[in-house]
Amino acid sequence: MLMNKKIWLWGLGFLCLVLQSVAMAALSNQTLPIKELSEESKECMNCHQKYNPGITQEWGRSKHYGANVGCYECHAAEKGDVDAYIHDDKKVKKPIAILVTPKDCGVCHEKAAHEMTSSRHAKAGHILDSLDNLLAEVVEGNRGMITPGFPNGNSAAAVNGCWQCHGSKVKVLENGELDPATYPNTGIGRINPDGSEGTCSACHSRHQFSTALAREPDNCGKCHLGPDHPQKEIYEESKHGIAYKAYKDELNLDSSKWVVGVDYTAAPTCATCHMGATRKQPSSHNVGDRISWTNRPPVSVRPEVMDAKMGLESANLKWDTRRANMKDVCNACHSEDHTDKFYIQYDALIELYNEKYAKPGKALMETAKPLLKPAKFSNKVEWTWFELWHHEGRRARMAASMQAPDYTHWHGTYDLAKHFYTKMVPELEDLVNENLDSKDPKKAQAAKDLQAKLVEIFNTDNHKWYIGKRDKPKK
Repeated sequence: MLMNKKIWLWGLGFLCLVLQSVAMAALSNQTLPIKELSEESKECMNCHQKYNPGITQEWGRSKHYGANVGCYECHAAEKGDVDAYIHDDKKVKKPIAILVTPKDCGVCHEKAAHEMTSSRHAKAGHILDSLDNLLAEVVEGNRGMITPGFPNGNSAAAVNGCWQCHGSKVKVLENGELDPATYPNTGIGRINPDGSEGTCSACHSRHQFSTALAREPDNCGKCHLGPDHPQKEIYEESKHGIAYKAYKDELNLDSSKWVVGVDYTAAPTCATCHMGATRKQPSSHNVGDRISWTNRPPVSVRPEVMDAKMGLESANLKWDTRRANMKDVCNACHSEDHTDKFYIQYDALIELYNEKYAKPGKALMETAKPLLKPAKFSNKVEWTWFELWHHEGRRARMAASMQAPDYTHWHGTYDLAKHFYTKMVPELEDLVNENLDSKDPKKAQAAKDLQAKLVEIFNTDNHKWYIGKRDKPKK
C-alpha cells in the first residue's frame, strides 16, 4: 500500500514537472526541444561543416543546437516563396531561403517577433524616402554602383552606410539570388521579400543568436553612435556606463532570467532600460514602450505622435504610461524621489531646446524658403540648420536623457548656441540684405518678412541678449 502511494506521488510529481516545462516554454515563446535533428539539417551540416566551419561552430554554441533546431528549421521555404530556391539539387532537394526573417523567427518566438515588428526599429527602413537618404543618395553619392537589380545604378554611400543600419529593401533576382546592393544586410528595419520588416540578427547575430551579445552596449553601438545619435558615447560617459565597465562580470549577461534589481544590480545596459525585465514588467522587444520623448525630429514630440505617423499600434500607448514603465526600471536601483527629480531636469532641457532653438529655427527656415534655391542642400544655411537639429540638438537631448553632462553641454547646447548665433543668423541676415532691393517683388517681400521674423525672435526672452536687451540679474 505504501509502495503504491509512493509510486502515485512520484507520478503526480513527474506530471507536474512536465506541465511546468510546457508552461515555461509557452511563456518564453520557445518550442520544446525537437526529439532529434531533422534529416534535412543533417544534410546541411555534412556540407557546411566542411566548407563553412565557422557557421556550424557558432550554431553549435547556440540554444538552437540544444533544442535540435538546425539549418533547415530556420531556412526552410515554401516552393512559391519569392526568395525560395533549391540550394543543392543532389542532397537537400527542398526549397530554402537565405534570409531568415521575423516571420520565420515568429513561428517559435511569436511574442518577441510581434513586439519587434511593431516597434520603431522595424520601421527604420523607411529612411529610404527621407532627407537623410537624399544626402547619401544624391549629395554625397552618385549612381555608380550598377547591379542586376539596379541597372540604373545606386549610391555606394547609401548601400554601405545608411542601409546597413536602417535596412534595405531586399531585392530578389530572377535566378533566386539576392541583389548585392541589398544583401548582405542586417539593418534593423530591413524590408524583406516576404513582406515582413526588420531582422532579429541585427541584434542577436547569426548563427549563435546570443542573448548575452544582444545585451552588450557595444551591440547597440553598431548604429547608435556618431554625430547625430551618439547614444553609445553618451552611455560610456554616464555613471551607468562607467559602472558597466567596472562591474561587467557581475551582470549575468548570459542568464535566461535577467531581472534588474534581482539578478543584477551593478549597472544597467541599453537593454536593461529599454527592453529588460523588472519585478513588475516582462522583457519586451519593443524599444519604444519606455520612451517619453521622441528626440529624433527637429522639434521633440511625445512618442505617440510619431507612432501614429508610422502607423504603429503603440500610438495608443501614451507618453506618461511609457514614462511610468521607465521609472519602474529606474526604481529598481534608485529611490522614487531621485527618479522623479531626474525627469524634472530632463524635461527642462527638452523645453529649452524646443523653445529656444527648434521652434524659432523652423519658423526662420520656413520664412526664408522663398529666398532659397529650390534644390535641397544647395544653400549653405540649410546645412547649418540641418546640423543644428540633426546633430547638435539631438546630442543635447539624448545626452540629457542618459545623464551625460559633457555631451549635453559642450557637444550639445554650446554648439547649438554657437552655430545658431554665429552661422545661421548671419546667413539669414545675408539673405535679407541680398534681396531687400530685389527687382522681383516676391523676393523683396520675402526678405522683409524674414527681417521681421528675425526682429520678432530677437525680442523674445530667449534671444534678446543678442541685441543688448538682457535683463539685469535681481539682487
